[in-house]
Amino acid sequence: MTIQLIVTHAGGAHKDDFLACCLLAQLHGVAIERRDPTEEDLANPAICVVDVGGVHDPQLNNFDHHQFPRDAPPLCALSLVLQSMGLYEDALSFCAWLRPAEWLDTLGPNEAAKLMGIPRTALGALNSPLDMTLLNRFARHTELHVNSPIYQVMCMVGEDIVNYLRTLRQRLDYLKQHCQFWTIETDGEPLQALFLEASNTISEDPSFGIHAFIESEGKESEIQATVYPDRRGEGYGLSRYNDSQRLDFSQIESLEEVRFAHNRGFVAKVTTTDPTRLQQLLKLAVVKVVN
Repeated sequence: MTIQLIVTHAGGAHKDDFLACCLLAQLHGVAIERRDPTEEDLANPAICVVDVGGVHDPQLNNFDHHQFPRDAPPLCALSLVLQSMGLYEDALSFCAWLRPAEWLDTLGPNEAAKLMGIPRTALGALNSPLDMTLLNRFARHTELHVNSPIYQVMCMVGEDIVNYLRTLRQRLDYLKQHCQFWTIETDGEPLQALFLEASNTISEDPSFGIHAFIESEGKESEIQATVYPDRRGEGYGLSRYNDSQRLDFSQIESLEEVRFAHNRGFVAKVTTTDPTRLQQLLKLAVVKVVN
């Protein structure tokens, strides 16, 4: 079935309908109309109806959630489109922004803030000019065609989401085979680190997927450091995992093989490729506990 049109509601735009349309725009490359759908639209599988219409039927490309009961899982239009693309489970696991977007759209700001563990007022502080400009510009249009600058940006957003999720799954399989978990003895509790060996396969973005891999392995509460190939040259990057305060890489900045150590201590770049020396550098970066 060739999609001919995307229909979503007029008026104010929200992150869920905007991102759902981004995904569908990059997938189908057809115009977007912002209006109420007709019965003919809802019955026509060649027309995607998003976040409006009171129907969820993937076979007919209808993706509305507003008719769901109050106690239904917090699925928004974006969730439904991701499900139809077979990407929802990976997105939920590896896109930290998805669940808050679902909460905000389906439960409202007060409940979303509570579930996020932040004050209600913090939600506004999390909005950037990028959010406001894109949503406002999208909301101003009643129709968007493929040559529109906003439409083209939407396709870029959709493409990046899809590419991230599809390439992440491949990267996780790669990391499963090539990562090592190091236990480094220190004067106190042993240091736990993840090491990724250098390879041409991952040279363009060596650190991509590392955090997601650690989470997928259930080791997010164990790991304090990551060691991965430096994308800018020979050697490795040493980094805190989840900003572990056990490490301060500024402590090793004077060593000859250290090209750069951030003065805040959270990352360093080193020229050595020897795993034994890399472990020694991690050990030297451990913050000494003063009793």
